[in-house]
Amino acid sequence: MPDALPQSTRAWHRRIWHLTWPVILANITIPLVGVADVAVMGRLPDPAYIAAVAMGAAMFSAVYWLFGFLRMGTTGLAAQAFGANAVPEVAAIFKRGTGVAAVLGLSIVLLQWPLAYLLFALFDATPQVASLAAQYYDIRIFGAPALLIYLVELGVLFGLQRMRDTLLLSVSLNLTNLVLDLVLVLVFDMGVAGVALGTVISEVGAACTGWVLVLRALRIQGWQGGKSVELWRTAAVRALFHVSSNLIIRTFFVQLPFFVGTVVATRMGEVTLAAHGVLMQLFFIMTYSLDGFAHAAETLAGYAYGARQAHALRRTTLYAAYWAMSLAVLTGGTYWLGGDTFISWLTVSTEVQQAAAEFLPWLALAPLLCVWAFLFDGIFIGTTHIVEMRNAMFASALVWALGLWLSLDALAYHAVWLTMSVFMLTRSILLALYYPRIERAAAS
Repeated sequence: MPDALPQSTRAWHRRIWHLTWPVILANITIPLVGVADVAVMGRLPDPAYIAAVAMGAAMFSAVYWLFGFLRMGTTGLAAQAFGANAVPEVAAIFKRGTGVAAVLGLSIVLLQWPLAYLLFALFDATPQVASLAAQYYDIRIFGAPALLIYLVELGVLFGLQRMRDTLLLSVSLNLTNLVLDLVLVLVFDMGVAGVALGTVISEVGAACTGWVLVLRALRIQGWQGGKSVELWRTAAVRALFHVSSNLIIRTFFVQLPFFVGTVVATRMGEVTLAAHGVLMQLFFIMTYSLDGFAHAAETLAGYAYGARQAHALRRTTLYAAYWAMSLAVLTGGTYWLGGDTFISWLTVSTEVQQAAAEFLPWLALAPLLCVWAFLFDGIFIGTTHIVEMRNAMFASALVWALGLWLSLDALAYHAVWLTMSVFMLTRSILLALYYPRIERAAAS
């Protein structure tokens, strides 16, 4: 078991950072792969290569984000079981999640053709971009089972507060992907297909690594293996599907602005789509960095909630918010001052650089608007208050959709960033209003 929850201010700051720094380092490697994809394609003079990778990545993000419940739901359930000193139940949660992930991943592979028809119908891309994106899709789809199992493994490790293991696991995935990108594209000249193949190989490797890390972490906590609890008992399965179903709905609404933003950019031409791909890589670096504090809050909140310590839950929220906001201010300032330089690192196309630079003020503002939404997401996921989070996302998505409908004709691509900002702000406000319910539940 981890040390007792902190009692002093200094101890809380130390615990937050002890849990956060490995996650931040691990999370930063995630968008770095996307950055590498864009940068490698950006060495080519034709914007169609960046556009195709941006389009293909958006497709898989849309699909895989819907299955984000495999990571988030697993973390919340595992953290609460860990806080209640029920390590055998954590092992059972891992087994259930892995079984569900394997079935879902194989289903995606088997349904790849109707899924492709649906996804490609949403994009109005040029024939060249659509052809390149199809090459990416046809290879990348086979990584689905491994990636979904990897999400479950991450969730268990977060729940057990094994943050350094999550760092090792994420690095094994993302740095392998990065190296394979460079080798397959720049050495073997495989283009978009090389980017996709490198991703699949790294996903399979990460799933195997994660399996070893989870079993080791469970044994460190005293699990002896074997059938220690009833794996598919009704109450546990009901809890899994209650959390999972609501997280799917929540994630669908969270994903909408990102996916539709790419669709809108696609219909505005290759240059705008390429600029969108560059800007979104910088956006994701910001989000994954801030998510480090959200993950720390997630596992600490779940542990405190499982142990029924409402005071520790509140301190988790306050101290994580302090550091997350500090990082948000630093990130926003960095993008404001150095955004042009970062864009030039990702593409040599003057057209794309100029198009992306126009929207830098939105990128600099984004961390200040996103930080609260991410932090509250972590609290709600860790305590498995998913219904409230689902409702907040639904209301926020309605506000976003109305805003985009009203502003798109007048503001063009600026409307994508304006409504994204409004979406994040609305999420933050609604989740803040729901938050006192969690403290009351923990106290009871």
